[in-house]
Amino acid sequence: MAELTAEVLIERLAAWGVDTVFGLPGDGINGIMEGLRRHADQVRFVLVHHEEAAAFMATAYAKATGKIGVCLATSGPGGIHLANGLYDAKLDHAPVLAITGLQESSVLGTAYQQEVALDRLFEDVTEYNQVVMNPAQVPALVDIAIRTAYARRGVAHLTFPNDVQIAPAHQDPYQTVAPVRPPATAPVQLTPVVRPHDDDLRRAADILNAGEKVAILAGIGARGAGPLVEETAARLGAPIVKSLLGKMVVPDDSPYVIGGLGLLGTGPSEELMEEADTLLMLGTNFPYTKFLPEPGKAKVVQVELEPTRAGTRIPTDLPLIGDVAGTLRALLPMLDRKDGGHLRAYREKFADWQHAMAALESPDRDPIAPQYLAHQLDVLAADDAVLCCDSGTVATWAARHWQIRGTREFYLSGTLATMAPGLPYALAVQHAHPGRQVIAYVGDGGFAMLMAEFHTAVRYRLPVKVVINNNNSLGQILWEQMVLGFPEHGVRFGEPLPDYAGWAAGCGGFGVRVDKPDQVPAALREALAHDGPALVDVAVNPDEPPLPGKVTYDQAKKFATSFLMGQPNKASIATTLVKDKIQQLRD
Repeated sequence: MAELTAEVLIERLAAWGVDTVFGLPGDGINGIMEGLRRHADQVRFVLVHHEEAAAFMATAYAKATGKIGVCLATSGPGGIHLANGLYDAKLDHAPVLAITGLQESSVLGTAYQQEVALDRLFEDVTEYNQVVMNPAQVPALVDIAIRTAYARRGVAHLTFPNDVQIAPAHQDPYQTVAPVRPPATAPVQLTPVVRPHDDDLRRAADILNAGEKVAILAGIGARGAGPLVEETAARLGAPIVKSLLGKMVVPDDSPYVIGGLGLLGTGPSEELMEEADTLLMLGTNFPYTKFLPEPGKAKVVQVELEPTRAGTRIPTDLPLIGDVAGTLRALLPMLDRKDGGHLRAYREKFADWQHAMAALESPDRDPIAPQYLAHQLDVLAADDAVLCCDSGTVATWAARHWQIRGTREFYLSGTLATMAPGLPYALAVQHAHPGRQVIAYVGDGGFAMLMAEFHTAVRYRLPVKVVINNNNSLGQILWEQMVLGFPEHGVRFGEPLPDYAGWAAGCGGFGVRVDKPDQVPAALREALAHDGPALVDVAVNPDEPPLPGKVTYDQAKKFATSFLMGQPNKASIATTLVKDKIQQLRD
């Protein structure tokens, strides 16, 4: 049987260590599907129900393993469906390769059926983006695409016309000058160790040593350097604040951590950013600048591997270009040991904050408090559990009530903050780590978008656990409308209620619906112990507000304005707010 060009593609992917491709077949990629069939012993194809899920899975696979994630979609609408997941990879700097189909080269430009110029469509989302027009190109283009995705921590895209996919391997029908030879360069994963210059490190040490109230902001770029981050905090007497993506960099029970930053963060973290005279940013390009120190009020040292991102959020006195671990190893000997009074003061504030949050985790509140659900999930999950969170109010509850301890991990769509990736993320992480407990903690709005992928979990025997924080609404949008001073509109789904537990059971998995607080622990235990995919649909209080760590006067004023304008659910919202405050005062 003659070798196809599509086989060269798959063989080259395998040479780079690719073992999985997530995708959905179509007539625009039949040649590539045949290449996958012929090399199924090298590269596994995971069939999904929606191409968006395939892109999310590739992104999560890259985040969880450090290896390139690969997704596959057919021409036209199939490729278009990849876009949301690819933007998730772009904005969170995950190396992903998207492979798409294209109409036969002879009909391109003739408005043929489903003809979409996917290379043009993906111009903004990609670091490398090519149409493969000649079988002889394939080895070189695959190499360049994967090297670029690794080196620039982003998305590469190759699109293959149908006739090129099934052409004889290595054919060069347009050879006119010299033969094109496949590159001889061996595939390597590009994970450079970059260290700043000594004089820059000395200048950084001088800034940090001179600071009296130093703060550390750690992001996902500091992953793997947690002990060094803690050692730096101990030396500088500096509290550690974590970005949401960086939540798993340092354990939440570390004696230096005071929580996250931003709308989902803690009050002490916001106070620290207002008071700090020196800020050390480690592996983060934190986008919400209003939560960072006001320009000019604090000296800033930023450790950043990508030079173009240094100083883009806040005026930076000294950008250190390097990876966090290598930079801190070189910097630590230059740092003076400070008195720990500043750190102790903020740890005391954080203890008070934690007490206030624990008061909201009460099992006595009916309807079920989402904080209680998140806390029970935290208590019952394994110390090596991986939580894949969706966007929305669930991200607030996870940020505050899911604790990083042991070897736990935490993934979500950080910068894009798109809905729906929680379940596809969990499937990809479970595929990558079959022996670990993987939990998709999602809202009902996000789950409904890609709920068909629960069937994918059952088909591939991926024992993911899905916990739905079901407020029967688009909860985050509800509160955002109110903070703008508007009454809520168009955010509650109403009746009839979808039977998500029934869907799970119908797919062949475990499913149960919970609507009373005393049912929560037993339902979660049963789901976590189930030998296969399991879903727990929990009806939580839809009027529980995901309040920011520190409520400003302007936010409170606009919140009150929404009530005066005729907030349709003001009685239940007011009751919930009063119950929250009473619970905190009582405890």
